[in-house]
Amino acid sequence: MALVLQLRSVSGLRGKGDRIAKAAFRGLSFYTRVLENCEDEAKFDETFRWPVATNIDGNEILEIQVFNYSKVFTNRLIGTFRMVLQKVVAEGQLEVTDTLIDDNNSAIQTSISIEIRYQALDGTVGTWNDKEFLETPSVHSEGDGRYSLETDSLLSGHRHSSDVSPGKSNQQSTERSFRRAGKGVFSAMKLGKTRPSKDEHRKQDDPAVLETEDLDRKAMRYGAGLEPDTISLASVTAVTTNVSNKRSKPDIRMEPSAGRPMDYQVSITIIEARQLVGLNMDPVVCVEVGEEKKYTSMKESTNCPYYNEYFVFDFHVPPDVMFDKIIKLSVIHSKNLLRSGTLVGSFKMDVGTVYTQPEHQFYHKWAILSDPEDLTAGLKGYLKCDIAVVGKGDNIKTPHKANETEEDDIEGNLLLPDGVPPERQWARFYIKIYRAEGLPRMNTSIMANVKKALIGENKDLVDPYVQVAFAGQKGKTSIQKSSYEPLWNEQIIFTEMFPPLCKRIKIQIRDSDKVNDVAIGTHFIDLRKVSNEGDKGFLPTFGPAWVNMYGSTRNYTLMDEHQELNEGLGEGVSFRARLLLGLAVEILDTTNPEINSSTEVQVEQATAVADNCSGKMEEFFLFGAFLEATMIDRKIGDKPINFEVTIGNYGNQVDGSSKPLLRRKKEGGDGDEEESELLQNSSDDEVGEDGELVSVSSSPPMKPLVTDRNYFYLPYLEKKPCIYIRSWWQDQRRRLYNANIMDKIADKLEEGLNDVQEMIKTEKPHPERRLRGVLEELSSGCLRFLTLADKDQHHSSRTRLDRERLKSCMRELENMAQQATTLRSQVKKNTMKDKLKLVQNFLQKLRFLADEPQHTIPDVFIWMMSNNKRIAYARIPSKDILYSIVDEEMGKDCAKVKTVFLKLPGKRGFGPAGWTVQAKMEIYLWLGLNKQRKDFLSGLPCGFEEKKTPRGQNLPSFPPISLLYTKKQVFQLRAHMYQARSLFAADSSGLSDPFARVFFISHSQCTEVLNETLCPTWDQLLVFDNVELYGEAHEMRDDPPIIVIEIYDQDTVGKADFMGRTFAKPVVKMSDEEYCPPRFPPQLEYYQIYRGNATAGDLLAAFELLQIGPGGKSDLPPIDGPTDMDRGPILPVPLGIRPVLSRYRVEILFWGLRDLKRVNLAQVDRPRVDIECAGKGVQSALIQNYKKNPNFSTLVKWFEVDLPENELLHPPLNIRVVDCRAFGRYTLVGSHTVSSLRKFIYRPPDKKAQHWNMAAKHLNGYLAMTSRAHRSRPTGEIVVNMEPEVPIKKMDTMVKLEANSDAVVKVDVTEEEKEKKKKKKKGGGGGGGGEEVEEEEPDESMLDWWSKYFASIETMKEQLRQQEAAAAEAEEKEEMEIGEGSKAQVKNKDKDKDKDKDKSKAPKDDKKKKQQPVPELPEKKNKQKIDELKVFNKELESEFDNFEDWLHTFNLLRGKIGDNDDNATEEERIVGRFKGSMCVYKVPLPDDISKEAGYDPTFGMFQGIPSNDPINVLVRVYIVRATDLHPADINGKADPYIAIKLGKTDIKDKENYISKQLNPVFGKSFDIEATFPMESMLTVAVYDWDLVGTDDLIGETKIDLENRFYSKHRATCGVSQTYSIHGYNTWRDPMKPSQILSKLCKEGKVDGPHFGPGGRVKVANRVFTGPTEIEDENGQKKPTDEHLALAVLRHWEDIPRAGCRLVPEHVETRPLLNPDKPGIEQGRLEMWVDMFPMDMPAPGPAIDISPRKPKKYELRVIVWNTDEVILEDDDYFTGEKSSDIFVRGWLKGQQEDKQDTDVHYHSLTGEGNFNWRYIFPFDYLMAEEKIVISKKESMFSWDETEYKIPARLTLQVWDADHFSADDFLGAIELDLNRFPRGAKTSKQCSLEMVTNEAELPMISIFKQKRVKGWWPFVARDENDELEITGKVEAELHLLTAEEAEKSPAGLARNEPDPLEKPNRPDTSFIWFLNPLKSIKYLICTRYKWLIIKIVLALLLLIMVALFLYSMPGYMVKKLLGA
Repeated sequence: MALVLQLRSVSGLRGKGDRIAKAAFRGLSFYTRVLENCEDEAKFDETFRWPVATNIDGNEILEIQVFNYSKVFTNRLIGTFRMVLQKVVAEGQLEVTDTLIDDNNSAIQTSISIEIRYQALDGTVGTWNDKEFLETPSVHSEGDGRYSLETDSLLSGHRHSSDVSPGKSNQQSTERSFRRAGKGVFSAMKLGKTRPSKDEHRKQDDPAVLETEDLDRKAMRYGAGLEPDTISLASVTAVTTNVSNKRSKPDIRMEPSAGRPMDYQVSITIIEARQLVGLNMDPVVCVEVGEEKKYTSMKESTNCPYYNEYFVFDFHVPPDVMFDKIIKLSVIHSKNLLRSGTLVGSFKMDVGTVYTQPEHQFYHKWAILSDPEDLTAGLKGYLKCDIAVVGKGDNIKTPHKANETEEDDIEGNLLLPDGVPPERQWARFYIKIYRAEGLPRMNTSIMANVKKALIGENKDLVDPYVQVAFAGQKGKTSIQKSSYEPLWNEQIIFTEMFPPLCKRIKIQIRDSDKVNDVAIGTHFIDLRKVSNEGDKGFLPTFGPAWVNMYGSTRNYTLMDEHQELNEGLGEGVSFRARLLLGLAVEILDTTNPEINSSTEVQVEQATAVADNCSGKMEEFFLFGAFLEATMIDRKIGDKPINFEVTIGNYGNQVDGSSKPLLRRKKEGGDGDEEESELLQNSSDDEVGEDGELVSVSSSPPMKPLVTDRNYFYLPYLEKKPCIYIRSWWQDQRRRLYNANIMDKIADKLEEGLNDVQEMIKTEKPHPERRLRGVLEELSSGCLRFLTLADKDQHHSSRTRLDRERLKSCMRELENMAQQATTLRSQVKKNTMKDKLKLVQNFLQKLRFLADEPQHTIPDVFIWMMSNNKRIAYARIPSKDILYSIVDEEMGKDCAKVKTVFLKLPGKRGFGPAGWTVQAKMEIYLWLGLNKQRKDFLSGLPCGFEEKKTPRGQNLPSFPPISLLYTKKQVFQLRAHMYQARSLFAADSSGLSDPFARVFFISHSQCTEVLNETLCPTWDQLLVFDNVELYGEAHEMRDDPPIIVIEIYDQDTVGKADFMGRTFAKPVVKMSDEEYCPPRFPPQLEYYQIYRGNATAGDLLAAFELLQIGPGGKSDLPPIDGPTDMDRGPILPVPLGIRPVLSRYRVEILFWGLRDLKRVNLAQVDRPRVDIECAGKGVQSALIQNYKKNPNFSTLVKWFEVDLPENELLHPPLNIRVVDCRAFGRYTLVGSHTVSSLRKFIYRPPDKKAQHWNMAAKHLNGYLAMTSRAHRSRPTGEIVVNMEPEVPIKKMDTMVKLEANSDAVVKVDVTEEEKEKKKKKKKGGGGGGGGEEVEEEEPDESMLDWWSKYFASIETMKEQLRQQEAAAAEAEEKEEMEIGEGSKAQVKNKDKDKDKDKDKSKAPKDDKKKKQQPVPELPEKKNKQKIDELKVFNKELESEFDNFEDWLHTFNLLRGKIGDNDDNATEEERIVGRFKGSMCVYKVPLPDDISKEAGYDPTFGMFQGIPSNDPINVLVRVYIVRATDLHPADINGKADPYIAIKLGKTDIKDKENYISKQLNPVFGKSFDIEATFPMESMLTVAVYDWDLVGTDDLIGETKIDLENRFYSKHRATCGVSQTYSIHGYNTWRDPMKPSQILSKLCKEGKVDGPHFGPGGRVKVANRVFTGPTEIEDENGQKKPTDEHLALAVLRHWEDIPRAGCRLVPEHVETRPLLNPDKPGIEQGRLEMWVDMFPMDMPAPGPAIDISPRKPKKYELRVIVWNTDEVILEDDDYFTGEKSSDIFVRGWLKGQQEDKQDTDVHYHSLTGEGNFNWRYIFPFDYLMAEEKIVISKKESMFSWDETEYKIPARLTLQVWDADHFSADDFLGAIELDLNRFPRGAKTSKQCSLEMVTNEAELPMISIFKQKRVKGWWPFVARDENDELEITGKVEAELHLLTAEEAEKSPAGLARNEPDPLEKPNRPDTSFIWFLNPLKSIKYLICTRYKWLIIKIVLALLLLIMVALFLYSMPGYMVKKLLGA
C-alpha cells in the first residue's frame, strides 16, 4: 500500500546553480540529492515512496518544491508544484508535466516532469510498465534517491516490491550502501541498525556541509556530503548497514541477567508515631519485610510514641523476587510475651516501589496507618519513618540529619510515591480466572504410574488450580481434577487501598499433589501497564484475554532442575500453558452500611465469558528457513543434530500437547461450520489425502562437521532446510501491530541517540544537528502512529484495556510529538546535554508503552536437539516476526534473515558456561495469517529453487521443505586485526595471553598469541580464501553475513578461556567495483567486546569481503604490508588501513609505590616499575629497600615512541611492577593499564595566546596545562571587591564599612541578594534559637565549635533545598518555554546561587522568612553572625578530583576477574598502588618552553614539583559523629567506638564506646605522628564493642594522606572563613594567612602580594579589598593584613594561571564500608584531618569538639485547676454523673518519672482544684532540642544506654476508681520548644489549640521561662474525632539547675515554697465518711431550686385546700349571719 513518485526532471531553469527538490505528502517530506552546476535542466530521476495505511482520499495533495541549493544560506525557493490526487486514485498511475508556480501563485517558465503510481489497500495496482523493474543497476549505483524515502519514513523495514516473486532476482534492492558516511571510530554497539546510511533529507535550517574538493559526485554524496543532522553514525560501523533489509540486527548480549540472585539491604528507621487512635495505649511497631519480622520497643501509655529505632534486613535473592516482597509496618497495642496485642493499623508497600524512588529511598515520610479489618474506619494514625533499599553498587545519598527543626508537616510529607493521592480509598480487585489450556503432563505421583500399570486407566495427569498473590495476600481457585483444559470461571477478590503501593499481581497455575504442589507456570500483571493515573486515565482493567506462561521444558522429570523458571524467575525456555483471565477494580464506597468490611481474600463464581470474547479464531502460518548453523559447541558431541521450532504446543513433537490439536482448536472457534469452511478455503491448493497441510516443525537430523577446536558446524551448503507450522490463535494482531509501531519508533530513537552520544564521545562536529534530526524523526514517527493505530477501532473482541490503552498511547505519542518538535527548536550546542537527558526519557516511555500486557500469540522457540535431547534454545517474540501489509506494523524480524545465538536453558546459562555460544544460526522467519501466505518467501536472499513434498509439488503457494540455492559467489575475506584494549584479566597474574578467533560462516582463523598483556597489538591480517556464499551477488554486497570475533586466553594446559566476543560486518567489494575511496581501503574501527552482559574491552579492526571474479585472485587488490617487519608467515595490517603514526615523547614521573601486598607469600623488597607503550618503554630506578623508603630516587624519565595521529586510536600504556629477586629473577607484582592517554596529552599553546598564558606552562609542570585552560584575560588590573560583608560581617568591631570602600569599584550586588542579606538574621545560638525577634543572642563565650557546626549544617540543608527548588524551577521552565529567551534567566539565577553559596548563610527557617526584614543597623554585638565551616556531604576527594592535580594514583591489579557477580571485585584484586604521572607530547616541542627562566631539563615537563624525600608530619584526626550505622547486635543496635590506624600507630578508643547507639556523637580528636611516604594511608574504622567475644567491624574508610599533603589545593589545613585569634573560631594553622599567601605566590611565580593603604592587596593583576584591623581577647584593636590575605586565599581560584580552589575549613562525610559486604554502605562518618609538617612551627592545641554536655534544667509544673472534665462515674444512690479527677504528668520517654496529683473526689461539674506542683529535673541539649536520658535497657543490660528524646511534657486527666483500673479521660502533649500559649481563661480555651497549631503563635519554654494558662485535654470519640475532654490551668516554670538550687521548691504542696491547699467543695469528701455533709451538699447545690419550687407549690396547694375547706363555712356564715 503505497504512493510512489518518480521525479524525472525539472526544466526551464534560469542561470546556473545547484538544485535540490523536496516532495511532501501527508506531512512526510523527502529531499532529492543536490544536482550541481545545472543550467536549464535538472535531471533528478529519483523515486520516492510513501507507505500509506489508510486509503488515499481524492482531495489529498502532493507538493513538490524546487530550490536553488546553497551551502551557506538557506535554500532559495524557485517554485512549487501542487497536485490533487483525484486522478491518481482513480487510475492508479499518471504521468504529468506541468509548470511550477512561485510564491504569489503565478506560473513561471520552469516545468516539472513526474510519474505517480498508487497501489491501493485492496491490493489493486495500476498498470506497471516493465522498464520499472529492469532498470540497470548502474543507475542505482549512482546511489539515486530511490532509497532516501527510507530515511524519514517511520521505519526502516520497507521491503520494496513485495509483488516480485522472491525467486527472481529482485533488482529493486540493488541500492548500494556506502558505509563511509561519517566515520565512527567507536562502534559501541551499533550492530545491525537497520537504517540505511543514506538519510538524505536535508533540513532547511541547517546548510549541509559539503566538501567540494576533488571528490567526484558519488564520493561526495556518500563521503561528507550528507547533512550531519541525518548521518547515522551507526551506519558507519560494523554490522550496521542493511540496505536491502534482508537481515535484521543480531542481539549481542548473551546472558539473561534475570533470575540471578543479588545482594540487597532494606534499612528502615521507625522514628515516631502520631495521632494513633485509641485511648492510653502501649504501642509497638512491627516491621515486616517479606517473611522477616522485627519489633521496636514498647512505649507506655502514649498516642505519640517516639522510637527512633533502626532496622536492617539483608537479602540475597533475584531482583524480581526482591521487588515483589512486601514491606509491612503495623502498630500493635499492648503486645507482650503472653499476648499478641491488638492491631491498631498497618501500612503496606512493595520493595519495588521504594526502589523506583529517587535515591531508592523515602526519607522522613509519614505512613498512613489503616485498619485492614475495618474498611469504614478511616485513618488510624501516622508513622514517621525512613525506608531505603540498596542493591549492590547503589549508593544512597542520605539527606543531612542535623536537628529536625522543620515543623512536622504530616500532610506534606506522606510516605507515598509522587502522583499518589493522599486520601487513598479502599478498592476491590477482582481477578477472574476463566479457563486454561495446553497444560503439560505433571505425573508427579509414582502412584499414578502404578495405577496405570494395574488398571490400565490413563487419565490426564494434572490437577490444576490457580493461585493469585497480591499485596502480601494469596487466594486460590478450586482444583480441577485431572484436566489439561480446566474450566474454572471463578473470581478471586482482594480488598486493598487504591492506588495500591504494590505493583504486580502474581498469577500462578499450580498442580495440586498430595506431597507438594508445584508451579506449572507464572504470569505477572504489572498494574502500571494496565491502568493510567492521568486525569484522562483509567482504573486497572485487563481482558478477558489469554496470557501465555513459559517455564521449563515440558518433558516431566521428577526433579526438574529448571523448576524456578516456572515460578517466574528467569526467562522461560518453553511454552507451559495459556490462561484466560480478566481483572477489574471497583472503588468501594465505605459509607455504604451494607459493605462487607473484611479484607480477607474471597473466592466466588464468576460468569463465564463467550467463546469469542478473546478474539476470532484464525489459522496462522509460521514459516522458517535455516540458512546456516555454525559455531555449535563441541561439548554436545557429534550425534546428529536437528532443530525444532514450536509456537505454543504446535510443532512440539517430543513433549507437546496432550490431544489432537485441530479438534481442540475447532471447538475454540466460532462453531464448527465456519471453522471447517475457513480451512477448506485456505487449503484448496494444498490438500493431502486427509485434506490437511501437515506441519513440518523440525529440520532433518544431520551430522556436524568440525570447524576448529571449539566448534562444529552443520554442512547445509546450498540446501537449506525449512519448517512450517499451522496453528490456530485468536486474532488479536492489532495489539501486536501497535506495539511494533511503537517499538520501531523507539528503535529508531535509540539508534539516533547512540549516534549522538557516539558523536559526542568521538568529538565529531555538530552532534546537535544529529539530535535535531532524531527529534524530527521522532515527531513524524509519533504522528504516523496516530494515523495507523486508529484504524480498526470497532473490533468486536477488543477489551476495555485495548480501547483505553490505545487512547492513552495516542495521547502520549501526540504529546511526545509536540514536545519533540518544541525541543528540536531548543537544541543548541550548549543545551545539548540536558536535552539529551529529556530525549532519553522519551525512549523509556516509548519502551514502556510498547509492552503489550494482553498476550495473543505465544513466542516462538527454536530448540537444538541432539539425539532427541533438548540442548539449547532461542526465544523469539512472535510480534517480531508478525507480518502485516503495512510496513510500520510488521515485526522487525519478519521476513528477514536473523542471526540467532542459542543459549543454555535456565541456571545452566548463568556464568561462563552460558557465555560460550551453543550455536549460531542464520534463520529466516515469517508468521502471518494463513490467508496472507503468498508473500512468505519474499525476504529470503534471492537465487533459490523451492523443493516441496511430493504432495505439494505443483501447488504454487505450498511451502517448500528445503531451498536449493543455484547461485553461489566466491569471496576472499580479509580481517585486519590491529589491536584490542582493556581486555578481561583471565590469569592469576592479572594479565592474559590473548588471541582472537575470527569466525565467518563455517571458517575460522586465529591471530597469534601475545603473552602477558591486556592490550594486545596483533597487527595481523587474516585472509580467508574461497569463502562460498549462496545467493545473488548484489545482495551479498548489501547484506553480507556477520563476522563473529571471539577473544580467548591461551593457557599452557587445558582449554583456552573465553574472554569476550564481538560482531562485525565486512565492507564488500564486488568484482566489478573499483578498490578506491571512499569505501576502500576500510578504516579501523572500535568494536565493543561483550562477555555475558558486561563489556570487556574494545577491538580495533577492519574487515573487507572481496569477490573473486572470473579472473581469479589476481584481480584482487594487492596486500601491501609495511616492509620493515619480518614476522615470518604472519601478515601485518596493510599500509592504507593501519593508522598514520607520528613521533611522541612520553615523560613519566616516578614518585613511589604504596601498599604492595605479598607475592606468593614473599614480601616485596626491591620493586621496579616498567612502563610500556606501543612496544617502547622505560624502567624506573630500583627501590633498594621498599620497607625503608618506597619512593623512587630518580623522578623523571622519558622515552620516544610512534603513536597514531588520531588520538582515539592511541594504544594504552601499561604500567607493570616487578620485584627483583636474587640471581636476576623477576616476579610480577601487579599491573595497571592506562586505557586512554588523552588526559595526559600536552598540546603546546597557541603563539597567539596571551604572553602569561605561555609563561605559565612550565611552572607547575604540565598540570597547569591540563587542569585549567584559561580564557586569556587582558593584563589590566581587575579589582575584586570582596563584598566587605563576607570577611567582615562577623567582626563586631567594624561599625560601618563605608570608610574603606570609596577607592574601589564595588561589585554590584543584585537586589535579590540584598533582600536576602536583610532577611538573614543571626543564626540560632545553640543551633536551635533564632525564632523570636525579642530574643537576645548568647554572647561569644557561649558559642563553641558545635554552634558553628550546626549553623553550617543548616546552611548546607538550605543550599540543598535551594538547589532542588532551582532544579524544579528549571524543569518547569523547560516544560513551559517554547521560545529561547527564558534560557538566559535561568542561567543568571544559577549564577546568583553560586554567589550565595560563598556567602555563608545563617540557618534560615521558614518562620524566619516570615518576619519583617530587620533594617541594616550598625551591627550590635549580640546580633553577630556565627562563623561557619563547609560541610561536605561526601568525601573531600570527590569534591577535589581525588587530589590528583599532579600526582596520580594507579591501582595495581593482579589475579583473575571473578566470573559471577559475587566474588573478586576490583577491590580484592588490588595489590598495591603506583604514584606518579605522565605527560605525552609531540616532539620536538616549541623552543620557548625550554627557554623559560628556571627551566630544569631533568624535570622536563614536571617543573616545580616538591622533593619526594621522607617527611615527618603531625596528623590530627577529628571525628565528629557517625550516622546510620549498620546494627551489629541482636537488639538492632550497636556499641560503636573509633579505631584509627596509620602505619605502625594503631589507636583503639575502646573504653569510650557509646552504648546502644546507631548515631553516636564521638567529638574526639587524635594526634598521630607519621612519616610520609611510609605511612600515608589512614584507616578510620568504627567497631562494635562486645562484652564477650571479639569486637566486630561495622565499617571503615581509608584516606590517602599523601595526595592531600602534596596537592595544590592545600588540603593540609582548611582555610577558615574569617581570621580570629581567640574564641571558638581561632585560626588553626601555624602559618598565618599572609604567610600562606606569600608562599603560594612564590611557588606559583605570581607577582605579589602587595599590600596597599586603605585595605587593598594586589596579587598578579587582581586587587582585593577588605578590613585591616583585628581585636584581641581584651578588645584592643590592632592593624593587620591577615583579613586581606585571607580574602585572597578564599578566592585563589580567580588568580590567573596559578590559581586553584583551596580546601576550606570543612567537615567531610565519608561512607563506611565493610569488606564482607562490598559496595553496600554501612553508615557514614563525619570527620576531618589536619596535617602539619614537623619542620614548621608547631600548631596550637587541637580544637575541643567534645560533645556538648547536656545542660541540667528543672521544669516545675503547677497544676492549679481543671474545668469541664467529662464525668465518667454514676452515683450509686442518685445516679448522678461525677468524676474523681486527678492529673498525671511526665516529661521523659516512658513515664519513668510520672507524677500524679491527689484526687479531687466527686467533682460534679468537671471542675477540680489541685494547686499541685510537679518537679521534673532533666538534661537537655539545646542544639539538638532533645532531652538526654541514660538508663539500663533491661535488667540484663551491662551498662546504661543514652537516649535522646524530644522535650515533650505530657499531662493526662484521669478518673480514679477504687476497685477497677482508673479511667483515662484525656491528654495534652506540649512540645517544650513550640507549643501554643495557654488561654487566659477557661472559656477561651478551645480545641483549636490542638488541631490548628499551624496558625497559632507558638512559644518555647526555653525562651519564655515561665508560662501560665489554660490548655485543653483531648481524646478521640467513637468516630475517631478529636473532642475536648477537659481543660487544665497550669503554670510551667523552667529553671537551670543552678537557679533551682538557689530557689528550691517542694513537690506537691510541700515546703519549701508550699502551695496553699485547694479550696474544694465539701462533697468531694466521700459520702459515707460524712453523709450529712453530702446530703447537705446534695440539697444545697443540686436540688435547691427544686425544693424551693416544691415548697412554693405546697404552700399554694395548702392555701387552695384551706380555701376550699373553709369556703363553705364562710359562705354559710355569710348567708346566715346576714
